[in-house]
Amino acid sequence: MTLAWNLRVRFYDLCEASCLRRGPAKAALFADMHGKVIFVAAGTGTDFAAFPEQRPGLDITAIDISDEMLRRAARRARTYRGSLRLLKADALALPFPDGSFDTAVTSCAMCSVPDPVRALRELHRVLRPDGRLLMFEHVRSRQLLLGWTLDLMTLWTRRTGTEMNRDTLANARAAGFRITHVQSAYLDIILAVRAVKATADLPIA
Repeated sequence: MTLAWNLRVRFYDLCEASCLRRGPAKAALFADMHGKVIFVAAGTGTDFAAFPEQRPGLDITAIDISDEMLRRAARRARTYRGSLRLLKADALALPFPDGSFDTAVTSCAMCSVPDPVRALRELHRVLRPDGRLLMFEHVRSRQLLLGWTLDLMTLWTRRTGTEMNRDTLANARAAGFRITHVQSAYLDIILAVRAVKATADLPIA
């Protein structure tokens, strides 16, 4: 898996173009970052430009499984005006204690991790009891024709590690999150999602 992403790095920015065009929607979502933040996955750092800058107490750890992705992301990280560190880590087995972060953020990542529910459960684990999850993700459309189109596209895109037809909202709920807000960035295919870590006093929706 790591080797595949190392090889894909030279095409990564082009592949992420559909997400990059949604810059204003992404920046509006990322504005809700607070406290200690874990960002999955850093990629080449194209999302850093949408991060809020110089906010007191904001401390971002961006992870990725690929050495080459992180090497390229480091160039963009140096231009970010705020606290941002890069770390090689696997979203399926995060190297952090329980309750380490206030905010977890993903950007076009839950379509690519091999086991999205497991990755989301890891984010749930490392979040504090009142922690929030911010996801900017493309998902399977609920419209019949668009849904079928994404199913067909996935027959090809999964060869490069991307599933275009995942139900990321259901996956987040299965991982223990309560969805609080969903906003369309493009039709019902690219969504800005806000969620909170469900606890005994805050049931899963």
